[in-house]
Amino acid sequence: MLTFIGISIIVIIVALLMTGKTSPIIAMAVVPLFGALIAGFSITEISTFFEAGLSKVSKVAAMFLFAILFFSILKELHIFDPLIKHMIRLTRGNVIIVAVMTAFIAAIVHLDGSGAATFLIIIPALLPLYRQLGMSPYLMLLLMAGSMGVMNMVPWGGPLGRASAVTGIDAAHLWQSLIPIQIIGILGMMGFAVLMGIREKKRILAAQALGTTPFEQDYLLSDVAIDLTEEQKPKKFWLNISTIIIAILCLAFGLFSAPYVFMLALAITLLLNFPKPKQQMEIISKHAPQALNMVAIIFAAGAFLGILSESGMLKSIAVDLIHVLPSNWIGSLHIMVGILGVPLDLLTSTDAYYFALLPIIHEVTSTAGVPVDSVVYAMAIGNNAGTFVSPFSPATWLAMGLAGTDMGRHLRYSFFWIWFFSFFTLSAGFLLGLY
Repeated sequence: MLTFIGISIIVIIVALLMTGKTSPIIAMAVVPLFGALIAGFSITEISTFFEAGLSKVSKVAAMFLFAILFFSILKELHIFDPLIKHMIRLTRGNVIIVAVMTAFIAAIVHLDGSGAATFLIIIPALLPLYRQLGMSPYLMLLLMAGSMGVMNMVPWGGPLGRASAVTGIDAAHLWQSLIPIQIIGILGMMGFAVLMGIREKKRILAAQALGTTPFEQDYLLSDVAIDLTEEQKPKKFWLNISTIIIAILCLAFGLFSAPYVFMLALAITLLLNFPKPKQQMEIISKHAPQALNMVAIIFAAGAFLGILSESGMLKSIAVDLIHVLPSNWIGSLHIMVGILGVPLDLLTSTDAYYFALLPIIHEVTSTAGVPVDSVVYAMAIGNNAGTFVSPFSPATWLAMGLAGTDMGRHLRYSFFWIWFFSFFTLSAGFLLGLY
């Protein structure tokens, strides 16, 4: 009975999230309540389940709140602009260098874990350059999606935050083991960008011979909107950059708790750039909606996970799955799911993948003695690569609009390349002993 109700709750939530019939907050707050009532639990018991779930996600929610405010304010101050503009100038019309710089810039800008903000910053800056050189905008999206998928594994990004909420493991602790994967992944993406740049250069030359692709070898930088106006020039640039570096080092070496790191980083940023209390409150109020939206989702996930976990539903599902699956599959189930992570992004949302699928895989593999962090690593590394080729990612639709591209063609152009790239990062994780 518990297995049936638990699976029904998960299926209904996944269906609601996939179809966009309701917000994640409503789905994860309301559906488990009705499931628990049908299972015969009292209001008092359900409240206890909720409180247990809330206690597991409170630290993650606090980290999200301060991290999103911190990076949103830095982006408004145009702290990342000079780096982007300088890299664009360095390309000098070389198609291969443009491809490599696209992958590298996307990794740097996506440091904040916000896909929408990264697309908003990079696409308007690079698209004129791509048009000038006759390069395909779908190549730009492919290279951005690959790099952003690697960088999406930062602790203040959505996936690790969700995984932390599910497992109770600190997101910063999970990230420390993933840093080598991110370094290998970015280097791999830049190598891939070289190959794609060579391929694109051949395509452009072939098209140029037919007179079908605009191409100017000696284009003028003035044709590309890369000049910084006085209003865009960041003030106190090096002080703000130093704050970012120190915050990341504190996280990487575990010097402070992640929420406290971002609380301090936010406080320093406000003091440096907005000395007056009124200015500080105004800038916080401006970016608070985005931060609070994610925090609300995390708390709703706490309710969902608390009810499924504390009621025994997850355990019941896992026990029944063990009887169904071949015994030799159980110990490597998380790796199988990781391999299928990119296709699963086309079938489920990020919320459904981490809040619904991860708990079940963890419960099943734990019977074979698989550590929970190994499950997270396999599933996160395999799935993150496909984040920005998924139609369930709102940021991907934003990218389609900004670049004037088609979602179907983006999927045809990028999907298999991204899936193959996920095998590369999964292999790196396996060789490093993460699972």
